[in-house]
Amino acid sequence: MSIFNDVAIVAVAESDLGIVPHLNSADLMAQASIRALKEAGLSKHDVDGLFSTSAHYSMPTLTLAEYMGITPKYMDATSIGGSSFVSLVAHAAQAISNGLCEVALIAYGSTQRTDGGGLANISEPFNHEAPYGNFDPISSYALVAQRHMYEFGTTRNQLSEVAVAARKWASMNSKAFKREPLTLDDVSNSTLISTPLTKLDCCLITDGGAALVLTTKEKAKSLNKEPIYIWGYGESTTHRSIVSMPNLVETAAKLSGLSAYEMAGVGPSDIDVVQLYDAFSINVILFLEDLGFCPKGEGGSFVANGAIAPGGRLPVNTNGGGLSYCHPGMYGLFTVIEGVRQLRKECGERQIDNCRIALANGNGGVLSSQVTMILSNEAGA
Repeated sequence: MSIFNDVAIVAVAESDLGIVPHLNSADLMAQASIRALKEAGLSKHDVDGLFSTSAHYSMPTLTLAEYMGITPKYMDATSIGGSSFVSLVAHAAQAISNGLCEVALIAYGSTQRTDGGGLANISEPFNHEAPYGNFDPISSYALVAQRHMYEFGTTRNQLSEVAVAARKWASMNSKAFKREPLTLDDVSNSTLISTPLTKLDCCLITDGGAALVLTTKEKAKSLNKEPIYIWGYGESTTHRSIVSMPNLVETAAKLSGLSAYEMAGVGPSDIDVVQLYDAFSINVILFLEDLGFCPKGEGGSFVANGAIAPGGRLPVNTNGGGLSYCHPGMYGLFTVIEGVRQLRKECGERQIDNCRIALANGNGGVLSSQVTMILSNEAGA
């Protein structure tokens, strides 16, 4: 049984996305927050729980509270990399369930593209990697891709399939940063960044922000949007530095996924749409394996021939993902937002028919933290 039965997601929103040089990171957090609250029919004065993390601000909840004029009763700024925001959705739900707040706002903003690609507060010395010229994080993910290719025969074209599928979904999303057609050869022949990953295997660098609002199941009945419920949740970590990853081809998503499925009382075959943190093309292959959609080692063949693209066997990253939609430093919250929109049947041309259960998976660090959430438009799993 879910521990979140009395909580509902009632609003989601993005800020302006892409290239937004006239706004700073706090502006983007606030813009997305105002849009989300308006969608629900709430105001900032209703918010008594505030949740955020940031690579730009050391105390992001304090920054956002001051900016928006919010005085919360409860705050959380958990930082476990790009998966932080999926975790914060669960933390906010727990706070509401325990009466610590009633209306929780989760917000993120980043000007990573305007800032030239850097993230201010996440650099750490990795003494066992630095002497070898590791181009973090790309070389770390490339190492994993190389190992997967060596162990299982995963091919260059199978990596490209992930990026092409993302672009096909993005072509149906007016908010996506990249929408022009993309072929397997385009991906494989784009600039080599760190063998075997090319430029088009790597996520976008964009500006942008996002926000999500949760409240009690009872209060949700009086608000504007169809409530979405958290059926299952799990999180785990296996390492911080890539040199300490116990198994280069298996992530902690195996553990977080098992926890989420167990709480939800469902399995991979019950999932209608999947939103994965695709910082790099290899991520999608790994997560599909670790979350049980195919056996270990078969992720490459699973994604082949457009299987995760529109019209394929499993809809994955239906907004275009971090590879084509947006990636402002931390992408995790956007996986939940797209899951919510699919469940509310608001995705237009890219809408999945009869969508009832969605899975969102956040990734942090170099495949370090994994957070899995199962959502539904039906209450009481």
